[in-house]
Amino acid sequence: MKKSMIAFEIDLDQNNLPEKIIWKASDSINTENSTKAIAISLWDPVQGNTMKIDLWTKDMRIDEMDKFLVDTLGGLAQSMLTATGDSYISQSINDLCDKLVSHIKNKKY
Repeated sequence: MKKSMIAFEIDLDQNNLPEKIIWKASDSINTENSTKAIAISLWDPVQGNTMKIDLWTKDMRIDEMDKFLVDTLGGLAQSMLTATGDSYISQSINDLCDKLVSHIKNKKY
């Protein structure tokens, strides 16, 4: 069986706020990749709930965070459709994303 590993390295400041996020994947040709934010959701089958890890660097701008979170929601809509075939939930999430994009376009940063 093939195995793959994804690892995150987080550099923190004196107040434990992320300054730098590096990720590595064993299957990637790049040895290190830098990012400003990660959002990881894990299903806990014992507790029957979701565990989340959301981190972003201090230098991530609000407009970048807005786009990151809306893009993440859009990805979840596609995941819902692919995993369950539930087009109602998928379309509902996409409709919400459309509203949020419209809101973001009118936002003054």
